[in-house]
Amino acid sequence: GKWKNKERVLIFSSRGINFRTRHLMQDLRTLMPHSKADTKMDRKDQLFVINEVCEMKNCNKCIFFEAKKKQDLYMWLSNTPQGPSAKFLVQNIHTLAELKMTGNCLRGSRPLLSFDPIFDREPHYALLKELFIQIFSTPQYHPKSQPFVDHVFTFTITDERIWFRNYQIIEEDASLVEIGPRFVLNLIKIFQGSFGGPTLYENPHYQSPNMHRRLIRLSVAAKFREKQQVKEVQKIKKKGTKVLVEEDPTEVVFETPAEEKPVEIQFVKPESKPIVKDKKKLRKIQRKKQKKLFRTEG
Repeated sequence: GKWKNKERVLIFSSRGINFRTRHLMQDLRTLMPHSKADTKMDRKDQLFVINEVCEMKNCNKCIFFEAKKKQDLYMWLSNTPQGPSAKFLVQNIHTLAELKMTGNCLRGSRPLLSFDPIFDREPHYALLKELFIQIFSTPQYHPKSQPFVDHVFTFTITDERIWFRNYQIIEEDASLVEIGPRFVLNLIKIFQGSFGGPTLYENPHYQSPNMHRRLIRLSVAAKFREKQQVKEVQKIKKKGTKVLVEEDPTEVVFETPAEEKPVEIQFVKPESKPIVKDKKKLRKIQRKKQKKLFRTEG
């Protein structure tokens, strides 16, 4: 057959990503034979420059990983150059190299895409579904692809987040074994243009990592302040005047005085006890004396 669907995806990142993000990016490149790579983009450059990079690389889709503060990772999925584009916060990344992922699929094989039923109910999820289909599905008769289908990309929605999983299809019993990678996408915004433009949808459940870390710090500070207040209250209680209890006149009713013993005066000095030395030492001394006597006699 002829290669009609000329979808090409550019996968690259900004500077400052960690090793886990680099491995995830490499895993996506190996799983998607219709992808292309490029050098890392400088963080000072504006995002709309990516459209020009995609045009130079002859790509019409883009997956861009943006790192901030060397700990937060954002993923951009875009249809260049017209749009739309979506920005996600990436969480819980696990790569192909981890030992828990026991599956294995043929390199360059085409995947099946499985979507949660919620993708068909909400309009913003329907838009994301079409974007995922165009980016992650390998075009038929692609020169670098194999004519086999042996793994599944699943997109499920739980807790207002999109969970990505990759499973191998085992031929014997059609069971699934996870290959990897796996990650969670927390939707932030959907834009009309590519890497910008009017906002089509904004996630009301999204909480930025900075706000999350700030709330954690505030909770720790609140606990510390509560402990300090408890200590101050205890100090005030200790310093407070003690209430004097009046003496009870009936308290000593049942106390019986002890009999007075006559005082005995001892006129004779008591005999001093003999100082008993260590018996073992005395025996040793006696043995030494006996040995000396035997030697002199001999």
